[in-house]
Amino acid sequence: MFAGQAGWITGASSGIGAALARGLAAQGMRLVLSGRNLEALEAVAAQCGDTLVLPFETTDYSALPALAEKAWEWSGGIDLLINNAGISQRSLAVDTDFAVYQRIVDVDLLAPIALTQAVLPRMVARGSGRIAMISSVAGKVGVPMRTAYCAAKFGLAGYADAVRAETAHLGIKVHNIYPGSIRTDVSRNALTGDGSARGTSDKAIDNGIDPDQAGAQMIAAMAADEREIVVAVGAELAMGEARRTPDALLDQMGALMATGYAERMKEQA
Repeated sequence: MFAGQAGWITGASSGIGAALARGLAAQGMRLVLSGRNLEALEAVAAQCGDTLVLPFETTDYSALPALAEKAWEWSGGIDLLINNAGISQRSLAVDTDFAVYQRIVDVDLLAPIALTQAVLPRMVARGSGRIAMISSVAGKVGVPMRTAYCAAKFGLAGYADAVRAETAHLGIKVHNIYPGSIRTDVSRNALTGDGSARGTSDKAIDNGIDPDQAGAQMIAAMAADEREIVVAVGAELAMGEARRTPDALLDQMGALMATGYAERMKEQA
């Protein structure tokens, strides 16, 4: 499915991002790997064949247009953009500084929007491409001690759904991916109420799905053109599935654009 194509993965230095890189490389995809840790990115790249290591801070918005141009030119176009970089939270709302909300929304919502906006016009002009947003089951269900994280991930899903509705008839496919507990450092790196890193993991995360197994499931679901992809087990899977958006509703939103909705709105302006 992905052989000979080019992908761009943020947060590729570890966890889900690294697992997706290994899985897609095994299928013959050329990869642009981004994150902040150059040494870790290079270690992942060594497992992935034809790669471009492109480190950057995802919230450096002014740098993104040039980075997007470099990634696009290296690969001759991006077939799959995976917005995976993010940061979680472990604190009650009543104990959380507003600066923590700003940081998490910046990293988990505005940064993937900014990168997508830098790549999307090129995909539309070419008439093909895929965009994947790595959200969370906490992007479907409000989970305690993750108010900032939930706010960002819920927002990301809304943006992605709207982009899909606007561009499906132009050849663009958009995937919202909702992992549950995956065995990564997400909890250890989560922010506490004062903005410091938590430093410890959760039992649920430590006993979670193996990242490579989760990545394989995500890749298979994208290849099958699934728009909402829940990767979880047990109660987390049940929560994600309970809040699944019906395919008929997603189709209805896409049909609005295909039948001239934007043109009609412009006429009314």
